[in-house]
Amino acid sequence: MLKHFVDRGLVQGPLFIQFVFGVLGGMGADPENLTHMKLIADKLFGDTYAFSVLAAGRHQMPFITMSAILGGHVRVGLEDSLMISSGVLARNNAEQVAKIRRIAEELGRTIATPDEAREMLHLKGADRTGI
Repeated sequence: MLKHFVDRGLVQGPLFIQFVFGVLGGMGADPENLTHMKLIADKLFGDTYAFSVLAAGRHQMPFITMSAILGGHVRVGLEDSLMISSGVLARNNAEQVAKIRRIAEELGRTIATPDEAREMLHLKGADRTGI
């Protein structure tokens, strides 16, 4: 559908696609599903898109690690998984962020600063809000 909307001019880039796995009624959290979705997005959009992965529960860390390996972005947070590892509750979001940061850096990925992330996602910072 996204390709259809892009072709009709109803959606314009840059595209940032969030692949979501392991939620009720959504795509199953199988590694093959992630590689398939990436393959289809590459076929449809070439190098004109960026992507990120959200995987619920116990699938969070393995799937976002796969995303980093495949050149994608990652998302972590207690809203997606309460765990930091098998059977171990995360103390907070920062603990999950620190873990995936360590993994991503070991994979040779560069970590965006908050300002770089805002720019990639076309978000305004706190300095441009009414707060």
